[in-house]
Amino acid sequence: MPGPNRFLSDRPPSISVVIPVYRSAPTIAELVGRLCSTLSIMTDDFEIVLVNDGSPDDSWKAITTVLPQYPQILAIDLLRNYDQHNALLCGIRAATKEVIVTMDDDLQHLPEEIPHLVAALNEEADVVYGIYRQAQFSFYRRWTSTLSKYIVSWLAGGNVDSKGGSFRAFPTRLREAFDGYHSTFVAIDVLLHWSTSRFGMVDVRHDPRKVGQSNYTLFKLWNHFINIITAFSTRPLRVISLVGLAFTLLGFAILGYVLINYVRTRGAVPGFAFLGSMIALFSGAQMFALGVFGEYLARMHTRLMDRPPYTINRTVRGGTSI
Repeated sequence: MPGPNRFLSDRPPSISVVIPVYRSAPTIAELVGRLCSTLSIMTDDFEIVLVNDGSPDDSWKAITTVLPQYPQILAIDLLRNYDQHNALLCGIRAATKEVIVTMDDDLQHLPEEIPHLVAALNEEADVVYGIYRQAQFSFYRRWTSTLSKYIVSWLAGGNVDSKGGSFRAFPTRLREAFDGYHSTFVAIDVLLHWSTSRFGMVDVRHDPRKVGQSNYTLFKLWNHFINIITAFSTRPLRVISLVGLAFTLLGFAILGYVLINYVRTRGAVPGFAFLGSMIALFSGAQMFALGVFGEYLARMHTRLMDRPPYTINRTVRGGTSI
């Protein structure tokens, strides 16, 4: 049985909703309006943190248009596009309330589902993910998203559900565990694992996209997948060590086969195909290992350059620049 809501007291918790914005000018007004309607029922103290991730359309203009109507908005404009997770990290660090809710900007995450996420925060769950009853994604998006979640779960010791998405809620104090993180490679789910091992899930509705199309191309998803594998764990290096051991044993087995064949037949193992196959097999394993080493070296090089995960161009709250 789930424990009691850790925020149950004489007042509801204050809430910060953090949303990375990219190519979402048509949905900003409706999104903010629905958020304010939902949050105002939940609590008197809330804010909406909109992080414009260098969007090339009129997203920043759409944000500044709604600012006079909603003083609860904290608008952050990044100098360029850094990536969804980098923009989320920026918004999480800027949040000022007790609970942080992260969600997408395309209205596929329903603001009306936020109360279910916050209510599920209890003594057994520090992070609550919204699990889609029926995900409205393309096949390759579902496949790569599920694969990346399995990788995060593997890196996190099996504590992250592979069905979880970017619709999540957690206490703001969890960010203290990654307050000093400054690498340009960001994966919010892994960073949250640094804070806690207690994760929960609730079923939420996932609506079809109303306008436009997903900004995640197959290349971007693959790049994020590789970043998760190599930027937050040394387990791939251990896998390579096991692969190397396996091929060493295979090499000894082949040597034994050659020697036994020579003793029995007084001749070498015939056939160019056998020799070519062995060379290709062992060369492929070596190139694979070098590729993994190269990925780690590239990330070490990037971190030594001390590139920031994001750079803020301007911050506006209630129509006033901060």
